[in-house]
Amino acid sequence: MSTITLLCTQNQIDKIHSTFHDSLSDKTPAYAQFQCKLEGCVITAYQSKKVVFQGTDAEIFASAFMDSNKSTIQSHAGSDEVGTGDYFGPICVCACIVPENAISTITSYGIQDSKMMTDDIIVKVAPDIMKLCPHSLLILPNSKYNVVHQHSNMNAIKAKLHNQAYINLSKKHPLPELVVVDQFAPEDLYYRYLAKEKIIIRNIHFETKAENKYLAVACASVIARYAFLESLKNYESHYNMTFLKGASDAVDRNAAEFVKKFGEKELTNVAKVHFKNTEKLREYL
Repeated sequence: MSTITLLCTQNQIDKIHSTFHDSLSDKTPAYAQFQCKLEGCVITAYQSKKVVFQGTDAEIFASAFMDSNKSTIQSHAGSDEVGTGDYFGPICVCACIVPENAISTITSYGIQDSKMMTDDIIVKVAPDIMKLCPHSLLILPNSKYNVVHQHSNMNAIKAKLHNQAYINLSKKHPLPELVVVDQFAPEDLYYRYLAKEKIIIRNIHFETKAENKYLAVACASVIARYAFLESLKNYESHYNMTFLKGASDAVDRNAAEFVKKFGEKELTNVAKVHFKNTEKLREYL
């Protein structure tokens, strides 16, 4: 199944609506004007004037707009975070712009959500993506995260990191018309988290599972994952032991091993200590 994303004029969107009126879906996704479910393709037109064609016949349905519409979304920005569900390791957030001249090369890498790619592939392709795409990468170390989390919840932390990543990116390269955040909180709440920030990047499109729909979000996910893996690698080199990913029972035992060697106080430098793993590791001490 292929996915093609275009930025259309309202007249083009109205034409799609009238042409496929009989196939309009009763349920409309969040922030969408409408959705048409056709044989071989689902067309979703968003309020941002972005139109997504998904399905085995996506290219056929989108082709009529590709040739005539020069505003096809080639250059766009996306952001994603990695490490929020892992006991060990920092939180890494990346905002990334995919330039038009890099689309074909990056597409050939088969880029998708970093959670669906092996670590070996990420380590191999991430450096190339970082060379091709303007990006801003933020790494929040565990020592600082544990302090910040005392007065800010996880989503508030993520919102501030995404916002700062886009601020930094905008200083390197003008942000394109379409800026996407892989949605982790409702839009109004996202901006509420940023209420006290001096600079707030607005006109953002929020969409869940955006890493599967926007190349820039997928690239940001890969870069963030690469940074996370490199951070764990540095931890392992420094402490001369393995750090498991995730937050499973095996991680509890891994954490207990760490505490036996280095003491519980040292956990603040490698783990998110508010996770339940901190309590559970004591069963293995």
